[in-house]
Amino acid sequence: MSEETGIYIFCGIQNNHDNHFGTIHFEGEERSIFTIHYNDAAMVATEVPMKIYHPNKENLMMHQQVISSVMEKEDTVIPISFGNVFQTNDDVLKLLENLYPQFSQLFPKVKGKIEVGLKVVGKKEWLEEEIHKNPQVQDKKQTVQEKSKNAGFYDRIQLGEMAQKFFKTIQQDVQSDIHDALTVMAESSQLNEPIGEKMLLNAAYLIDREQEKNFDEKVNELHEKWKDKVDFKYTGPWPAYNFINIQLKVEETS
Repeated sequence: MSEETGIYIFCGIQNNHDNHFGTIHFEGEERSIFTIHYNDAAMVATEVPMKIYHPNKENLMMHQQVISSVMEKEDTVIPISFGNVFQTNDDVLKLLENLYPQFSQLFPKVKGKIEVGLKVVGKKEWLEEEIHKNPQVQDKKQTVQEKSKNAGFYDRIQLGEMAQKFFKTIQQDVQSDIHDALTVMAESSQLNEPIGEKMLLNAAYLIDREQEKNFDEKVNELHEKWKDKVDFKYTGPWPAYNFINIQLKVEETS
């Protein structure tokens, strides 16, 4: 009995020609990557066993690898969330027809654009030095140390609140000096929630491909200015994940 197969989709592109983007090793074999078309829009897809796919590291890397290879050949890429499998090509075609009004609006917004990400993480030694310079924090810390555990309860709460406020001030300084300088060079920018207690900035930028070199140079310039205080994690190019919100479900084809 043959295994039931479905159609897994990776991203949308603006292209009315049949395209093949090589193969991907997935589920134990090489699978051809092809396109399914509606007007000037297309879904990049492959045929896979029909089942639920979990977002483990291997699967997510496979998904991103395909989108990255598409970006090397296409200048208008709309990323699709991981794990969408449809029963037939016709189901994908119906989905594409339903999404076409959205795609028509998105195509000019992402044409020739890429996303890059920047995470700025404060160095532990520098953060500790900065907070030790704050006399109010140091006075409160001294008060907590001099009191008993129970007597210092509310002082410890106040100390924590003061430390959070101080950290927020540093985040705002980083945003003002780094993020604002990059935002003026980007088509659009997105601030995301910092991850972890030392992260000062977690941002994404939508930039024109032709401006990538200039943008990279600005990031390097800012890194040189801040390198003794923070670490930069600069990633990309990516499709416009932070600037497009398309979540697909099989039910949308009905």
